[in-house]
Amino acid sequence: MPVEVKVEPIAASQLKTLLPLIAAYQRFYEVEEIDDERNRAFFSRFLEPSDDGMLLGAWADEQLVGYACLYWHFTSLAPAETVLMNDLFVAPDTRGQGVGRALIGASADVARKRGARHLEWATAPDNHTAQRLYDSTGAERTTWIEYELGL
Repeated sequence: MPVEVKVEPIAASQLKTLLPLIAAYQRFYEVEEIDDERNRAFFSRFLEPSDDGMLLGAWADEQLVGYACLYWHFTSLAPAETVLMNDLFVAPDTRGQGVGRALIGASADVARKRGARHLEWATAPDNHTAQRLYDSTGAERTTWIEYELGL
C-alpha cells in the first residue's frame, strides 16, 4: 500500500540520520568495510549546494525511509550534462510502497531543472526487484556493458 512520501534534499543536520541507510545500502551490495566516518566525509560533499551532486531523502511520517545520491557528470556523445543516480535505496519495511518511484521522480525533476539530457542509473544483474521498478518508469534499458578497473 503506498505511503505518503516527501522527497527533499538532505540538509547537513540530517546527514547523521542518513548514515544508517547508506550503511544498509552498502551491506545490501556486500561492502566488506563499512566506515561511518568515511561515509560522513564522502557523502557530505553532496549536501546542497554542491558542485558534485545532491542527496535526496524520502520521508514518511517524519522517518527517513529512502535516499538517492545524484552525481553531476557529462557525456561527450550528446555533448551535455547528465545526472547519474548512483545510489537508490529504500528501507526494507517500506519497499513496494512508492518510495523508490518517488525518489526516481524527484531525481528526474532535479535533472530537468539542471537542463540535463538524461537521468541514468545502473543496478546489479540479479537485483530483479529493482529492475521491475525501473522497467515500470518508462526508462529504457541500455545495451552498454559496464567495466570496472580496480586501482
